[in-house]
Amino acid sequence: LSQLPGWSVRPDGSIVVATGNDDALGLYRCTPYNSYGTAGESRPTRVLLKDPPAFTLRPKEEYFQEVGRELVIPCAAYGDPPPTITWVKVGSVGKSSAQVDGNSSLVLHPLIKEQHGVWECTATNQVASVTTATSVHVLGTSPHAVTNVSVLPLLLAANISWEPGFDGGYFQRFSVWYTPLVRHPPRAHHDWVSLSVPAGAQHLLVENLQPDTSYQFSVLAQNKLGSGPFSQIVTSVPRGEGSSPKHPPELSERCHSHLVPASAFPSGFPVTTVPPEPPAMTVHVFLSPPRALRANETLRGVLLRWDPPARASVALSGYALELRQDKGGWEVLERSIPGTDTQVLVPGLIKDAFYEFRLVAFAGSYISDPSNTVNVSTAGMEVYPSRTQLPELLPQPVLAGVIGGICFLSVAVIFSTMAACIMNRRRAARVRKRRQGTSRAGDR
Repeated sequence: LSQLPGWSVRPDGSIVVATGNDDALGLYRCTPYNSYGTAGESRPTRVLLKDPPAFTLRPKEEYFQEVGRELVIPCAAYGDPPPTITWVKVGSVGKSSAQVDGNSSLVLHPLIKEQHGVWECTATNQVASVTTATSVHVLGTSPHAVTNVSVLPLLLAANISWEPGFDGGYFQRFSVWYTPLVRHPPRAHHDWVSLSVPAGAQHLLVENLQPDTSYQFSVLAQNKLGSGPFSQIVTSVPRGEGSSPKHPPELSERCHSHLVPASAFPSGFPVTTVPPEPPAMTVHVFLSPPRALRANETLRGVLLRWDPPARASVALSGYALELRQDKGGWEVLERSIPGTDTQVLVPGLIKDAFYEFRLVAFAGSYISDPSNTVNVSTAGMEVYPSRTQLPELLPQPVLAGVIGGICFLSVAVIFSTMAACIMNRRRAARVRKRRQGTSRAGDR
C-alpha cells in the first residue's frame, strides 16, 4: 500500500482509497492475523468504478410564463448506473401537481399561481445525488404575500417594514393594516385601520398611537388583478414618554397567521420615510378556535356547521371563513360571519374540484388559531362558479355607470319606438282623411 499514493489502512483494518481510479479495480482479500498466526483469508470482494450522475442538460436560471399556459423545463443527466430524475418545489408541503415527461422534463400544465417559486431537479444513482435549481415566475396573477414583516416601536408610533413578494407581473402597491389590542374594548368589535403606502416604499411610519397599548400590524399587497393574502400578523407596543414597552401578563411570545378582517379606510394619517430597523418582539393573545367544523352537501351548496370556541376572554364578535382549492393558498371567503351563527352556506363551488375550509374566531380584537380543516370534493356535483369566484372586470363605480348607461339607452330606445309608432298612426290617419275628402269631391 505504501507504493500507492493516498492509500492507507485504518486501525480497524479498512482500506482507505483517497482517489478512485483504475488502480483500485480488482479483487481484494483480507487476512487477519496475530502472534498466534491466522485463520485464513476472507472471501474475495470486487471493486468496480461507477460514474456519479452528471447533468447533460440543465434548466435555465429563470422562467417566466403566463398563468394557465404550459411550461416545460428540461433536465437530463447521465451516470453509471443511469440516474433517476426527480423534481420537487422548494418549500412545498405534500405532493405537487407537477408532471415529468419521458425526457425527465418538468411539465406544468396548466400553470397555476401556487407553482411560482424555486424548483429543484435531482439526479440520483447508487453512487451519488446531484441537484440543480431554477426559478419559475407565474405572470398574470394577484400579488404574493409580503414576508419578513417587522415592527420597530417608537414614541407614540411604530415603523413597519417588510420584503415584497412577487408582484404577479404587474405593478403592486401596499397598505398597512393595524388595530389596538385592549382587554376591555369599548365595543364588541374593533375595526382594522388601513394606511396606503407611497409607491415604491417598503416601510411606513404609523403615528398617533396610544402609549403602552398592544397593536396588531399586517401588510397587504394589491395589483390590477386584486389583492394577495395578508401577511403574518405582528404585535408590538409603542413607547410612551419616559416609559418602556409593557406587555400584559397574559400575553405570550408568538406570531399569528395571515387572516385579517377589514372594514375601515380612513385617510389623513401622516406618513414618512424612516429607515426600517430590526424587528421588535411579537406577542399573541390566546383564544380558543372554533370547534368541530363539519360539512354537508345540500341542493343549494355546501353547509358548514361548527361549535363556538370553548374559551373567550371577551364577547365573541364574529368569524371569518377561509378556503383553499386544490392544495393552493388559503384565501378569505367570508370575513363577517356574526358571532351568534354556527353555520354558513357556501354556494357556487366549481365542479370537479377539491376544497378545504377552516374558521377563525374574533373576540374584540383578539384572533383565534384556525379550526380543524374539512375537505369537500365537488366531483359529480351539479355546481357552477358563483360571482365571488369570478374576477371583477370593472371597479364597482365604473360597473354602476355602465349599468346605468345601458338602462338609459334601453329607456331611450323604448320611447323612440313609441314615438315612431304614434307618428306613423297620425300620418296614416291624415292619409285616410285626405282620401275620404277626395272621394267625396268626386261624387259631387
